[in-house]
Amino acid sequence: MRATPCRFLLLAALTLLAGVPAGAASLADANAATRDFIRTTMKEKGIPGLQIAVVQGDRLLLSESHGLANVENRQPVERTTLFPINSATKAFTGVAVMQLVQAGRIDLEAPISTYLPDLPPDWRAIRVRQLLAHVSGLPDIVGAQGLAGGGSEQAAWRAVMRMPLEAAPGERFAYNQTNYGLLARIVERQAGMAYADYVAQRQFVPAGMRRSRFGDSYDLVPGAATVYSFSPRPSDAPDAPARLSHWFYDVPHGLWAGGGIQTTADELARWLIALRQGRLVEADLRERMWTPERLNDGTAGAWAAGWPVAGASPHREVSSLGGARAALRIHADEGLAIVVLTNRVGADPQDFIPRIAGFYRALPAADRR
Repeated sequence: MRATPCRFLLLAALTLLAGVPAGAASLADANAATRDFIRTTMKEKGIPGLQIAVVQGDRLLLSESHGLANVENRQPVERTTLFPINSATKAFTGVAVMQLVQAGRIDLEAPISTYLPDLPPDWRAIRVRQLLAHVSGLPDIVGAQGLAGGGSEQAAWRAVMRMPLEAAPGERFAYNQTNYGLLARIVERQAGMAYADYVAQRQFVPAGMRRSRFGDSYDLVPGAATVYSFSPRPSDAPDAPARLSHWFYDVPHGLWAGGGIQTTADELARWLIALRQGRLVEADLRERMWTPERLNDGTAGAWAAGWPVAGASPHREVSSLGGARAALRIHADEGLAIVVLTNRVGADPQDFIPRIAGFYRALPAADRR
C-alpha cells in the first residue's frame, strides 16, 4: 500500500518523540543505516576491505563483508576472510590468564618471579596483574626501530633485560610489549603447553573459531586479507604523494600474546558471545578482568586485565584495538558489542564504531532482544 506524505510526516514525528534517530526505528533500519555508513566511511578513508559484526546479548544482529581482501587481484572480502587483529590479541591473553586463575594455576597478586624465576632483580616483584594492565614500569622490547638490540628475538630479550625500569611498578601506565611477552611465558609454564596451542584449545575451540590462527606477514595464511597503507616507499622523495601500498608487519612467536591472531568478525562475535555466556571464564572473573587496575596513588589506570576500559556502570565501554585497523567495543552493561576489521593501516575503526553503536542503542527493546 502506498503511504501518503502526511503518513510519512506522522511516522517521522513519532520516531523523534520516541528518541529513535531517523533510519533506526527497527533492526532492519539499523542494519541498513550501518551498511550505508560503512560504505561511505570506506570511501572516505580509502579502506579496501572490511568486515563488521554486531552482537546484542547472545544474538548476532549483523555480519557483513565489504570491499576487497586483495586489491591487485580484485579478490573480494568474504565472511571467511582472515584479518590480523594485532594488539587486540591482548584481550585473548587476558582471558587465558583468567582461565588459569580460575584453575588455581595463577595468582594475579603473585610476583612474576613466582612463575618466571630467571628474571633481573628489579623485575621480580612486579605483580601479574601489573603486566596485564601495562603498569609494570618495564622497558619495551619493541621500539620505534623494531626489536630492542636490532637483532633476533633472543637478542632482544637479552637487551631489554639489561635496561633499567622506566618507572616503579604501579606508578604509571605505559603500553609496551614486554608485558605480554612475559605473560605468554607464564601461560606456557602454568598450562604446560605453547601459548598459541593453549589459546586454540581453550578459546578457539569452545567458541567455534574454526578458522582463527596465529601468524604475521611472513607466514603463509590461506584466505588472509592483504594489508595496505597509504604511505610512500622509504626510498621515495619526502614530497612524494601517498599511495596505496603493501604493509608488512613482523610479530615474533614469543610476542604472539601481544599481537599474533588472525581471525574474522564472525568468529570474534562467537568469541564475545561465549565470553558473555561464561563458557570461557566465570562471570565474576570476567568482571575482574574488566575492572581498571589501580595505580599506586589510587587512581584508575587506562587498562584492566588485557582490555582498555572507559566509563563507569551503567555505561562501561570495554574495547580492544589492533594495528590501527581492527577494533572491537563492548558496551558491557547494555550487552552490545561491535567488531570492525579492516585491511588498511590508519583506518582506526575505533573512531567510527561509536556512530555504528548509536544505530543499535536507539532500537526499541523488542528489536534488541
